[in-house]
Amino acid sequence: MNGVVVVGAGLGGLRAAESLRAAGYQGPVTVVGDEEYLPYSRPPLSKEALATGIDVSALEFRRKSSVDDVAWRLGSGVVSSDLAGGTITLADGTVLDFDGLVIASGIRPRRLPIPGPAQGRHVLRTVADAQALRGLLVPGSHVIIMGAGFIGCETAATARVLGAEVAIVAIDDEPMARPLGAELGASMRRYHEGHGVHFHLGHTVDAFLGEDRVRSVALSDGTELPADLVIEAVGSITNTNWLADNDLDLSDGVLVDSAMQAHADAAPVVAVGDVARHPNALFDGVPRRIEHWNMPTETGRRAGRTLAALLSGDEPDRSPFTAMPSFWSDQYERKLQSFGMPGLATDVRLVDGDIDGACIVEYVNDTGLVGVVGLDRTQDLAPYRKQLMDRPIAYA
Repeated sequence: MNGVVVVGAGLGGLRAAESLRAAGYQGPVTVVGDEEYLPYSRPPLSKEALATGIDVSALEFRRKSSVDDVAWRLGSGVVSSDLAGGTITLADGTVLDFDGLVIASGIRPRRLPIPGPAQGRHVLRTVADAQALRGLLVPGSHVIIMGAGFIGCETAATARVLGAEVAIVAIDDEPMARPLGAELGASMRRYHEGHGVHFHLGHTVDAFLGEDRVRSVALSDGTELPADLVIEAVGSITNTNWLADNDLDLSDGVLVDSAMQAHADAAPVVAVGDVARHPNALFDGVPRRIEHWNMPTETGRRAGRTLAALLSGDEPDRSPFTAMPSFWSDQYERKLQSFGMPGLATDVRLVDGDIDGACIVEYVNDTGLVGVVGLDRTQDLAPYRKQLMDRPIAYA
């Protein structure tokens, strides 16, 4: 018996391994990760961990005793796979055989092809990224953040708390506009500006200037901004290169069904977390990748049960997948929390509070309420979560 190989030592891979054991699978399980660390929480990397120092042990997820016998192969990622042959190949040349595969390889930050020196350009996804940044965010340093999404804005807040001078450059009209809408995004921009962040919206960075390292950036409107370091937070790319030539739909992550199974003429394969493009029957059932903090757990649990059933010769549960997407974001003293899929809305409504203070915003389309965001109103969102969970199933 070759057992199960889990490619990706993050939260989704961990939850899939735990779910395999909970479903009764007793064969070998090997988890492969390109980082040297056991599964750890990534959201603090742009917030409290970046501000106070990186203690990896404090970030590690608690692991259930059921996975005490799991083999962890860390520090060498996967470079290729042969699903029909049931093998993967690691960067160090090791070939692992498997009877079942969990794709939990996640995402990596997007890097734009901008001319200029590479030294001084940073991303923030891993412990190593945060460690490289921590000593550079010092009082008076000039920090350019490319991208006005959650990671960019959270990092901007942390950098300001540490005393850095911060400018955000983004093509968007307002920060976080896609998940929050223009009005709440504008409110958060004003909040950041009140803490000293400078925004250059509707523009791009056209060049990094400097000889040995980035010293400044040239914007699309001709503005030149000083830069001691640049943090690129302009989206993500799925880690699917190692899956090429295996007859999988990799057009945006790995396409799976409601059971998290990726259909190929090969060994049983499931995908979880940020790399999985799955349907959600609470909404329209269109397969999407959802990069929210709770989805690795939800998809990992379903995928582990699916793989255990397939390996025992049983038909897995293919009932509609109805997990509730959820995210939160801490920026300075304020806390954003959301349920549902606000990005599907055609109408955004402030229903309680002040848009520049504590408030609740509803997100609606022709099917009804599709999302809610609370700003400093966490305790008031429970009824909205229930209302969203009670939405009619989009498909059977």
